[in-house]
Amino acid sequence: MDWRERALCQGEDPDLFFPIGNINSGPVAIQTDEAKSVCRRCPVTERCLAWAMDADPVEGIWGGTTEGERRAMRRRTVRTPEATETAA
Repeated sequence: MDWRERALCQGEDPDLFFPIGNINSGPVAIQTDEAKSVCRRCPVTERCLAWAMDADPVEGIWGGTTEGERRAMRRRTVRTPEATETAA
């Protein structure tokens, strides 16, 4: 069985996971929080996030994260090996 078949978002309106507008304000922030609440209960959140990180860039809420949050995660991941080498 593919991980997507087990995802809780399958039973939700797909538009919930693709908010349009400023993610930090009003209805978009509420919609983002609602989408992330589905992700928090989902049994495949980690796999979903891994897919979104590999598929970069991908819009919407995937694995409980926004596109901006995933971008920040990538930046931290890229910096981490350099910091480790410098410390050694």
